[in-house]
Amino acid sequence: MPLQPLRIIDANLDRSSEGLRFLEDVARFLLNDATLSQQLRVMRHDLANKIKPLRVKLLSQRDSKHDVGANRENGIASKAKQSQQNLPGLIAANAKRVEEALRVVEELAKLPEISSMLDSAKFGQARFTLYALEKELLSRILRQDKIKWLTGLYAILDRQVLAGRNELDVASQIISGGARIIQLRDKQGSKAELLPIAQKLRNLCVESGVLFIINDHLDLALAVDADGLHIGQRDLPLPYIRKELPIDRIVGCSINTVSQAIQAQNEGADYIAVGSIFPTTTKNEATLVGIDRLKEVKQAVSLPLVAIGGINQNNIDQVLPAGADSIAVANAILRSEDITGAVQQLISKIELIRGKYQKAKSSE
Repeated sequence: MPLQPLRIIDANLDRSSEGLRFLEDVARFLLNDATLSQQLRVMRHDLANKIKPLRVKLLSQRDSKHDVGANRENGIASKAKQSQQNLPGLIAANAKRVEEALRVVEELAKLPEISSMLDSAKFGQARFTLYALEKELLSRILRQDKIKWLTGLYAILDRQVLAGRNELDVASQIISGGARIIQLRDKQGSKAELLPIAQKLRNLCVESGVLFIINDHLDLALAVDADGLHIGQRDLPLPYIRKELPIDRIVGCSINTVSQAIQAQNEGADYIAVGSIFPTTTKNEATLVGIDRLKEVKQAVSLPLVAIGGINQNNIDQVLPAGADSIAVANAILRSEDITGAVQQLISKIELIRGKYQKAKSSE
């Protein structure tokens, strides 16, 4: 058997294993995603099993000391380093490395002297599997920074509650109070009317470093390039929405049962809104679930939880200890004469309660 194909196969299998291990560790340690980590681990182990018939021959032909391309590869890696100084860049680079290596092995496995020991089609299948896993891994990482903002006040700009007041002025007051997330919600207006409003709000949020979420309307979220979309149980299916949205956009889902929460997590939601926690006048059809349901959902899923429905200064201290990562409010700020002050008070109370709760837990 010619030596050169074996040396090429050996080098590319090493590249595949190294790249897959990096991707696996990102999924395992940074995302805490057991499923994605396991899929990458299985792929890495499958590749190792596929080459068992050639392992001794491959090692026998390995000659790293006299590899004429070793210095050249180091030089290329050095030049590429600047473009890979962030985690998404490193993920893309390692995935590309594995995909290219698999293609090389796939082609060489077609040679008559090798095809009896390696199945070319299986390496091709592995490459296409990795294309999908790379997209999922990058998608999760790119959305991670946005998801981290779900730790405080989640302001809902409900146009029906605004009752004609200027959305941009109110949003500016909300942002001045310290809110980092604003959701535009309108259950009655036309999309033609909403589009210019949503665009202005999006621009304001970009300038202010605030996440902008659209409620219900996928097409509107796409049109204004919103940071994310929030849906309910009667909206478009979550898998479809995930397919249509850019991979770095987040999706939240409202639920009122534990089974709905588990389904939303399995279908790709980035956060879950649990409610209505208390009676509310904002949504007449809202199902009252109470604090206990929030606790049950916290035990069932690992996604960030947003508590919603009738939450205000008087009852917020019941919600955070029950498992909420963020508090969604509309009436509590929009019906206040001092919107900025109302936002500041709620944020201060959230921080105070969270501090006391964390201190109590650490002393247990």
